[in-house]
Amino acid sequence: MNNTQVHATARTARALPLAAKPIKVTSRPVVTYSGAQQNELLAALPREVLESLFEHLELVQLPFGKELFEFGNAMEYVHFPTTAIVSLLYVMEDGATTEIAVVGHEGVVGVSLFEGERAMCSAVVQAAGYGYRMKAEHLRAAFAKGGALPALLMRYNTALFAQMAQNAVGGRHSSIEQKLCRWLLDRLDRSPSNSLKVTQEMISNMLGVRRESITAAAGKLQDEGLITYRRGNITVLDRSGLEAYAGECYKVAKSEFDRLRSDVARC
Repeated sequence: MNNTQVHATARTARALPLAAKPIKVTSRPVVTYSGAQQNELLAALPREVLESLFEHLELVQLPFGKELFEFGNAMEYVHFPTTAIVSLLYVMEDGATTEIAVVGHEGVVGVSLFEGERAMCSAVVQAAGYGYRMKAEHLRAAFAKGGALPALLMRYNTALFAQMAQNAVGGRHSSIEQKLCRWLLDRLDRSPSNSLKVTQEMISNMLGVRRESITAAAGKLQDEGLITYRRGNITVLDRSGLEAYAGECYKVAKSEFDRLRSDVARC
């Protein structure tokens, strides 16, 4: 090969498009038994049942504000949160929102047992974290086999309905302070610490009340030594006092979830 040919070959190599270079393929995180058990529903499944789901489960990051599904849309994925907290919201035509339930490591979001089923609410990540997801079609196939999985999902659905019913009753008959206490306790039950990163605007949107009302209610709870509030952060100082203040607004749904945990512990 003469010098002219060598230089021509070098120029050709430099001119090759980037796509021609080897592409590094990254694999998704491996699902482990101990990792999946961070979700209480998955942890309650017999080991062989849980491991049969591994090929369909995927560990995913759930950033704050991510919409998992929207009202009226098909639900492609089912999510089992581990450290994330998800709000189930009803959104009005004018954009106003009301929270109808909250889901964390105790539950599941987006179960659709019929093909073509549409979402009756929206689901938005309210506290960033992680969770496991799987395609809805795979969950339906596993559900159809019977056994522990469908029994567990139906039992959880009862507890979730109790939460929704209590939120509806509390929204009509509870004071702003009671609503705020219940809202904080719902998150505290699903958080690793007694500090919550929230804003008054977020709380007012979730509860469907004016921001000024939340400011006054938070100030009252702080004056009574139940919480401390600094911009974007609320720390609960007296949980038992908060529960007493919330009263029935919180206790009915909490007792149902406690029964759920007791039931699954015997599985």
